[in-house]
Amino acid sequence: MQDDTVEPSWSLETLAIRAGHDRTAEQEHAEPIFPTSSFVYASAAEAARKFGGEEPGNVYSRFTNPTVRTFEKRLAALEGGERCVATSSGMSAILATALALLQAGDEIVASRSLFGSTVSLFDKYLGKLGIITRYVELSDLKAWEAAMTPATKLLFAETPSNPLAEVADIAALAELAKRHDALLAIDNCFLTPALQQPLALGADLIIHSATKYLDGQGRAVGGAVVGSHQLLEEVFGVVRTCGPCLSPFNAWVFTKGLETLSLRMKAHCENAQRLAQWLTDHPGVERVFYSGLESHPQHALAKQQQKGFGAVLGFEVKGGQKAAWQVIDATQMVSITGNLGDVKTTITHPATTTHGRLSEAQKSAAGITPGLIRVAVGLESQEDIQRDLARGLDRLMPQ
Repeated sequence: MQDDTVEPSWSLETLAIRAGHDRTAEQEHAEPIFPTSSFVYASAAEAARKFGGEEPGNVYSRFTNPTVRTFEKRLAALEGGERCVATSSGMSAILATALALLQAGDEIVASRSLFGSTVSLFDKYLGKLGIITRYVELSDLKAWEAAMTPATKLLFAETPSNPLAEVADIAALAELAKRHDALLAIDNCFLTPALQQPLALGADLIIHSATKYLDGQGRAVGGAVVGSHQLLEEVFGVVRTCGPCLSPFNAWVFTKGLETLSLRMKAHCENAQRLAQWLTDHPGVERVFYSGLESHPQHALAKQQQKGFGAVLGFEVKGGQKAAWQVIDATQMVSITGNLGDVKTTITHPATTTHGRLSEAQKSAAGITPGLIRVAVGLESQEDIQRDLARGLDRLMPQ
């Protein structure tokens, strides 16, 4: 029976469509959904072997489901990883990784430029377990090394960052982590494997919020961790025991989303590049944060380690929160929402939404100013996106 087995010579575009599907006896062409909580066995002995791990097969959908497994195998193939473990959300992917690989007394060194909920997880909840996190500037390698101690077990970074599009030197961080016997985890949800492959640059783990570009249409919530069999076995143990599992239906949605990932990311990048340039030239905009601009401080590094610059950009307007809200509220087509990674363009005010739970000091350190606006550029006509943003921006110009 023909299966969609992975060939080493396949391109990313082919893997995104073909990898991971173990065709059943029904010989289906499209990937099926298995919405079942449990599985049956031919005998008590077979059940015992599968429950005991002596024989491969499905046990319970909290940790073994064919639809989820298809998504995991496909994403692992795209990222060049040995294994993937899917989770119920991007945040649960981070939590499962931490619970699997860290213990009381261990330390994390992380970028200051993280999603607000990630900071809350590290400080409030991992802190309760005796795991300390130190924050440094994303692009300052000396600061990363200075923050490390013998207790440092994990380096964690989003690159590009949210929402200032700062870029970390992944290869340099990987070398630093190995020198100190620590692991490097990279949140890759902004670029996806279509534009960046951190494992090939030396990272140990990749974190995804599959909710974003892996789906691409804002339909489902989920997450994933990709890495080696050894590291992922521990992460799998957390999902199996603690239960932050991905539903079969959401896994199927993400699997189908991967089929168009490369095409979508190219189109997202083209739209974002044009919009970033337009914003740079607009008199109502004080500063634009997008690594695709030559003025960006890590533009050369981004070109070196990425195949594209992504679709998320930030821009700052004069007049603080009042002016930023005015621009946001004037839009008629762009969606005002905290989510991103959608074919629909979204806009938000980070200081009061995605990073709203951070202290004023934390916001200041992360560059989250009152006048900062984040746009995740979708696939609508770029001219329509531009015209919609101009409704508010043009009102900021001197009369």
